[in-house]
Amino acid sequence: MHDTKERLSLLWIFALLNYLYADVVALFAVAGTGNSFETLPQWALMGSAVLMEIPIAMIVASRLLSFRANRLANIIAGTLLTVINGFLTFVAPLLGWGRPPAFAEYLFFATIETVCTVVIVWQAWTWSGVKPAVSSERLVGNPGRAIQDQGTPI
Repeated sequence: MHDTKERLSLLWIFALLNYLYADVVALFAVAGTGNSFETLPQWALMGSAVLMEIPIAMIVASRLLSFRANRLANIIAGTLLTVINGFLTFVAPLLGWGRPPAFAEYLFFATIETVCTVVIVWQAWTWSGVKPAVSSERLVGNPGRAIQDQGTPI
């Protein structure tokens, strides 16, 4: 994978699938108990919808935005989701806010999600935007062409 835009988009897809499947597993755990549960208030549902829309939008934004906007959007979105996910998964339950500590499988997914968003932030932070003079794609696809481009005839 040669393009940073492509790499960031792929990482957002990976993060989104982990977010979604963790929620599906959590629903299975709740539904499997046979106990009734309270419905979430509208503000919590809306907050969840907004949080899920961020990685969905970033899949497309990572491919379409210019370098500067792309880098900034990935740093902000990745940091925001890392902090929120870390807080909701690890801090809030330990302080007694909200639900009790999460199931082991949910902690597993949350750890993967957090590592993924940290990698997204790191990739965006270290992204220079400078393209190499000779790409590996040109060398592999037609090695003679790369040599000719450098001024040396074959």
